[in-house]
Amino acid sequence: MQNNRAHPSVTIPQQSRSPAYHPPEVYSPYPFEVGSQSSDSLLSAWDATPTARRPSTTLEVPDRPLSRARSTFSTPTISPPQPEIHRSASQRLTIHSNKHRSSKSETLLNGRSPEDDYVARSYTPATPGPAPSFEISPSRSTEEPDSRVNKLTRELSNMTLHSEEGLKRFQKGSLDEKDEAWHSLVPTEAREALGKHEVERQCVLFEIFKSERDYVYDLHVIREVFVEPLKSAAPPIISPGERLQTFLSTVFWNLEQITAHHERLVEDLFARQREQHPLVQSVCDVILESFFQFKLDYESYIEHYPLAEQRHRTELNHNKAYQDFVQRCSRDPRTKKRDLVTFLSRPVTRLPRVNLILEHLQKRTEPDHPDAQDLPVVLGVLNDFLKSTQPGIAAAESKVKFWNLCDSLAFNKGEIIELALYNDTRCLIYAGTLARRSKSEMDWNPWYDLHVALLDNFLLITKEEKLPGDAIRRLVVSRPIPLAYLRLGSFDGPPENRKERPEEGSFLRVSYRAMYPFTVYHAFEKATRRYTLYASTEAARTKWYEVLVNTKAVEDARREGNRFFVPQVVDDGTFRVPGPRSGRSRKHPSGRVVHAVSFIASGGKRFMAFGCASGIYIGRRGETFRKILSYENAKSIIVLQDFNKVLIHHDGYLLSYSLEVLARVVQYQSPARALDASLETIAGQDGAVICCHAGKVKDRTIVVYAVKAFLHTNVYALEVCRPSDLGIQSSWNLQFPTLSFRPYGEYFYLPQDPYSVMTLTKTIAVATERGIAIADPQNTGKTVISIIPDFSGAPSNSTMGDLKAHCEASRPLGLVPCDISELMVIYDTMGCYVTKHGRPSRDSSFVRWEIKADSFLHRAPHVLLFCSEFIEVRDVQSGRLDQVIEGADIRLLYAPNVRSALPLVAWRGGKDDEAGLSEQIVELIDTAEITPVTPGSGVVVPPDVWDEWEM
Repeated sequence: MQNNRAHPSVTIPQQSRSPAYHPPEVYSPYPFEVGSQSSDSLLSAWDATPTARRPSTTLEVPDRPLSRARSTFSTPTISPPQPEIHRSASQRLTIHSNKHRSSKSETLLNGRSPEDDYVARSYTPATPGPAPSFEISPSRSTEEPDSRVNKLTRELSNMTLHSEEGLKRFQKGSLDEKDEAWHSLVPTEAREALGKHEVERQCVLFEIFKSERDYVYDLHVIREVFVEPLKSAAPPIISPGERLQTFLSTVFWNLEQITAHHERLVEDLFARQREQHPLVQSVCDVILESFFQFKLDYESYIEHYPLAEQRHRTELNHNKAYQDFVQRCSRDPRTKKRDLVTFLSRPVTRLPRVNLILEHLQKRTEPDHPDAQDLPVVLGVLNDFLKSTQPGIAAAESKVKFWNLCDSLAFNKGEIIELALYNDTRCLIYAGTLARRSKSEMDWNPWYDLHVALLDNFLLITKEEKLPGDAIRRLVVSRPIPLAYLRLGSFDGPPENRKERPEEGSFLRVSYRAMYPFTVYHAFEKATRRYTLYASTEAARTKWYEVLVNTKAVEDARREGNRFFVPQVVDDGTFRVPGPRSGRSRKHPSGRVVHAVSFIASGGKRFMAFGCASGIYIGRRGETFRKILSYENAKSIIVLQDFNKVLIHHDGYLLSYSLEVLARVVQYQSPARALDASLETIAGQDGAVICCHAGKVKDRTIVVYAVKAFLHTNVYALEVCRPSDLGIQSSWNLQFPTLSFRPYGEYFYLPQDPYSVMTLTKTIAVATERGIAIADPQNTGKTVISIIPDFSGAPSNSTMGDLKAHCEASRPLGLVPCDISELMVIYDTMGCYVTKHGRPSRDSSFVRWEIKADSFLHRAPHVLLFCSEFIEVRDVQSGRLDQVIEGADIRLLYAPNVRSALPLVAWRGGKDDEAGLSEQIVELIDTAEITPVTPGSGVVVPPDVWDEWEM
């Protein structure tokens, strides 16, 4: 940063000088030669300047001050001309003198120490004599640059010897605060000689030195007052030790590195100040060099700062010991009654503060000064850096606002709402105050304010409550709406007037404010969860529309790329239901598909059977499906592959056919009447079969079904066997007309009609309106039936009583295993957790579905809930909503018991012609994560851990 252009020079006329005073044998580290000068001598202020040098690693001034020769003036007044004096800071000042300088030893031999001599040379009142004057020379001097600079420095130094001690005390920080200013360290004569403009520039430069010294002092205060006592506190203020280390690293981040950088910077600045005081020319090179050294550390700290402040405030609100510690620290005199947040924000505000000072310095710099070219470079670098940190700061501040929101949320008691709030990808998109109108006509003012927050996965509608200590609690007035279910209504309605409460003293004056409505609603509960919210301005309503649309689009794209189950079309067009264009068609549509199953016949050929409104259609995938059986709207179709049987529940009967014969008929290898020979009627003669299910119980294949009696329901269990396996027939067996099934234990009865039946490892479960009934048909004594969840403790437990009320208002569907110690009871509107003994767990809390399910499917670790419009995929362990599949007229056709078989689902297809509306059959294919799973990270369930509960 050098400039070699011609500049104005300053010379001191010969007639204005006072006689030079040379004390004998005085130690002077910078001996300036005082000789006579002609009046036409020229002096350039910036032809040669000192460069920065690295002093010792201390912030104190050296014990030996950098003294200059002293001049006395006959009168304290100085002539009025105000020249502009400049000097570049691109190279170090080197001064050569031919005059002999007394050595330290000579001085000591004369009985004077350097310190005594320094005191003797301190500034004293001037003696009468002619006053020096500074004049602008009309021509450029031919003297050497060093000589001209030395002359100017010498003249100013002769007037400012008294500032040496003040400068030393200023850099040590021991000077009175009122004296810590450039004009306090420079005589009046020198200030008037330099002129107002240069004085202002020197004051700005001095502010750089002062602010840097104070900044380093505050960084030391953070370490000495806050960090070190927190580490060494006994007993510990934050425990255990791991939490303390996490706290220190989060709150104080990389302050040690920043402190080290600025300790070096303040040393370099003080060295420049000692070399050039009182006429400091530039510090641009020092600041720019240091900036490139600490840039990365500052970027990291500034972007992390909001998180550090939030961690400090959280600990302050939850830890009384830490609160007392911070109060004690604030009473330390070194903090000057400032709190920790003020100190933590010092690095954040430091660079903008330096930027402002340099901008002020630029305004006080003449266009022909070298800093006029150097300062824009430094300011450009600083401004670019500050702009680059804004996105990081905004992201951190958004995370802090999100954490504050999470900490303030209050949900309904007993309900598990898994928002995955502390997921790394979770963030707050937008939040603000919106109004809503009460539906009651009795309210004088039906308007009330809500705090609405849009996350990246949910929309939260809350009502704020002020708590003591400026804390805020946000009550969730409506269950959070997942963005997958969020729908946008009208955003262009006319404004409505909101009546404002009259001010105090003006009871009759009522004012109105325009409010701009918009509507959002839940896709499943369109009528009951529809919200009309009001923004205070049209711009605010437009902003909400934009963020809602954009956030939903991002969430839709994220869900599309992170699906746990992918629908794959099996058929679209074979099965039809009557549509608006099929009235005159001669074709008879198959009707709505209600059940499906797949099986393998001899020869390894795979077939699929579909139960429709008009009958049962069977065929191979990709080929034509034929109607083989005329059982309309069969309630269920069950394939027993190992026993060559297919069971059909139709019109209150449970029938059995041979799979092999069925496959031969489908392939035209046997006539249709061949099926009649393999028909077996399992149940239905003595009462209508309500529901049935097949599965494994104690390693036996069992068929369970319920039969409606007069005032109760009987539940039967049959073991599937081969005719060759049948032994001696019991009296009950002899009355049973089939050869492929035999009774499994004793039947039992229930007072209610069952919704469904299912098999467990050792028992069977029946879903009734009172709960899930568990029974063991092989209990040779009195059959013991238990109901889960077990609410026997509800009278003495209010939370369990609330859960009981919710369960009684819902319809139970079945059970799924959660982990090695819990089960989840599935209801149509909710799910709750129970222990292996059937008692409610997790403090009797429950998970509410977003839909009302009519069936479910367990595919570990998920449970899939089905309704006519949506398939909801939830994590069994946490209840978290992981995926939503949308469709029209959705039905679960096939829920396989083994993982290798794929579930089959039907919904409205994409064809609408004379043949009718198509039914689309899809398989739900499980997906896998792209990243490999760490071996041993999953939970391995022992095969015998469930005993009577595992499915």
